[in-house]
Amino acid sequence: MKSENELIEDLLDLAFAEDIGDGDHTTLCCIPESQKGKAQLLIKEEGVLAGVEIAKRVFAKFDPELQVEVLIEDGAHVKPGDIAFYVSGKERSLLQTERIVLNIMQRMSGIATQTNKYAKEIADLHTKVIDTRKTTPGLRILEKMAVKIGGGGNHRIGLFDMILLKDNHIDFAGGIENAVSNAKRYLKEKGKNLKIEVEVRNLDELDQVLKIGGVDRIMLDNFDTETTRKAVKIINGRCETESSGGITFKTLRSYAECGVDFISVGALTHSVKGLDMSLKAVK
Repeated sequence: MKSENELIEDLLDLAFAEDIGDGDHTTLCCIPESQKGKAQLLIKEEGVLAGVEIAKRVFAKFDPELQVEVLIEDGAHVKPGDIAFYVSGKERSLLQTERIVLNIMQRMSGIATQTNKYAKEIADLHTKVIDTRKTTPGLRILEKMAVKIGGGGNHRIGLFDMILLKDNHIDFAGGIENAVSNAKRYLKEKGKNLKIEVEVRNLDELDQVLKIGGVDRIMLDNFDTETTRKAVKIINGRCETESSGGITFKTLRSYAECGVDFISVGALTHSVKGLDMSLKAVK
């Protein structure tokens, strides 16, 4: 299994390959190879900044001689007119990395801004807002980084770091008891130490999970707030609780007030507008 750093390296290799290909011929035809300059990352919209550390990796990977002066770190609240960093070196390198850096930072900052809005809405409560696997293929590692920068939490990175028995798994396995028993047996046989979470669709399924026992978290899928409150009371701290399914910003707080430990929200990553910014030459 690849590490986080290896996934980021692969992502950057692909970004260079798809954008630059066999050469940025526009830049190569009009900018002398030795000509040097400076650019600034200008913020054009209020939000939470994310992706500075990844931008530094882009610059260093493409041209180790590029120098970055960071003025604003990841996680900071920014406003139009702020300058996040300066980068200086060969103008060819600045031009060839410009769009890659902007694509990453605008996306990550948009996610961090969205997440921060949700996290602040329930900051005084016990509940933590977390992401899902509804991410852009290939960009998941960066998008989940952005969620954390924005004040949220990560649910799971992929299919490999937690067992989550959802409705389809349960139905295919022949019921909750079979699914949970199979999961426990599998972990024992493979010598793996993974948490088990089970999705339930109603209070009857919740009762089945609690009778079986030995799970770490129960996901209350598409429960209304009244039923969620009942479920949390029934569970009574025996395992972690998570609300999921159709929860919007407008309903977020009402679910958090039910006492669940986590609320997973796909909208943190799947339908986010990028934060407006530009990387422009400094005269």
